[in-house]
Amino acid sequence: LKIFQLGLKKGQFDEDSILSDGSKMQIEKVYPLDAVFDTPEDVPDEIKNNKRYAGLDGYSISEVAEAVKADYGKIDFLVHSLANGPEVTKPLLETTRKGYLAASSASAYSFVSLVQKFGPIMNEGGAALSLTYIASEKVIPGYGGGMSSAKAQLESDTRTLAFEAGRKFGLRVNTISAGPLKSRAASAIGKEPGKKTFIEYAVDYSKANAPLAQDLYNDDVGNAGLFLCSPMSRTVTGVTLYVDNGLHAMGMALDSAAMQRDDAVLHETEEKKVLA
Repeated sequence: LKIFQLGLKKGQFDEDSILSDGSKMQIEKVYPLDAVFDTPEDVPDEIKNNKRYAGLDGYSISEVAEAVKADYGKIDFLVHSLANGPEVTKPLLETTRKGYLAASSASAYSFVSLVQKFGPIMNEGGAALSLTYIASEKVIPGYGGGMSSAKAQLESDTRTLAFEAGRKFGLRVNTISAGPLKSRAASAIGKEPGKKTFIEYAVDYSKANAPLAQDLYNDDVGNAGLFLCSPMSRTVTGVTLYVDNGLHAMGMALDSAAMQRDDAVLHETEEKKVLA
């Protein structure tokens, strides 16, 4: 929170805040939130007394929902853009129960809790949106610590919540599976001196193998989110929307050594035919 507030104060987000009409998007209020706590009773003393939480209160999910209700009454959409896996750099075989459950709590159940607590203060026809990753269904070496399992949970919960929150609150619930983006959080995974980070390898792989060999930008994911949060998608719910240049559709890596060898043999064969 303090890092974000400091960046906001320094104007680090000014360029990204310019709207299509030239005006600047205004952030009216920033609420502290720790999404691993559903109610104030869930917050242990060690957290309350931690210097990172000094001067903060009301940061459980239920308290934030009540604060938003008091300030704005009803809201139209909710975006869950958070995840945390304390052991994300560990292979699943080396992940502890504590690390696994922590990843699930922060990255998957937090969305369930947000929909529980915010659903009653959302307008009918509103939308809840989260962000997932292809590791939920495909093996992505380096994305460990139970995070792949947490993303699988998130996608499964999206479908169930789409039904339950749809019937109870009239809400739509969807998730976006974005391709690799070199965000600040992603860049911290597998960072070793002199080596590329996990996300840098993932970006290179995507460019080499996706059907659309082009860069993926934050705005691409944002535009998909805008669609899913707007009335344009009023009949779309329970969906995992891939925004990844089509990488999810591929079943073979074009840049693999096996493919390169086959290409070389094919090229050599064609040359011999021409000479013959």
